[in-house]
Amino acid sequence: MTTSADTAVNAVLEIFSWVGLGVGGLVLLVGVILALADGTWEPVTAMIDDDEHGGRVARWFGSGGEVGEARLTPEQLHALEGRDSADVFARRDDPRRMRLTKGSPVVRFVAWFGVGLVGLGLTSLVISWVLLFAAG
Repeated sequence: MTTSADTAVNAVLEIFSWVGLGVGGLVLLVGVILALADGTWEPVTAMIDDDEHGGRVARWFGSGGEVGEARLTPEQLHALEGRDSADVFARRDDPRRMRLTKGSPVVRFVAWFGVGLVGLGLTSLVISWVLLFAAG
């Protein structure tokens, strides 16, 4: 005989299963789209120098021989403070873009969020099945 507490637990597990698997799958799809839109980034060694306006810029040679140049953001200035060169990642098709990490933090966050939601959905589904067969 099922009690109202059992019914409530089953309802919550069912909701978590649907939300976790459904929304998690959509979030992972958005993560794949964001990763594709992020493009290809290649490792380069950039020389850090002052520009004519008193700011700091990074200059590098890309894999195709093109020269890239990007003004450093305040975060990049802080991370590269006192350095004359750095190993960075440059966008392959845009010689004005560079960053300090290989992967995009936004793509990484969306991917892990999607994995967490799918994990929640799978865990809820397994617990729901265990309770269903344990009670039967």
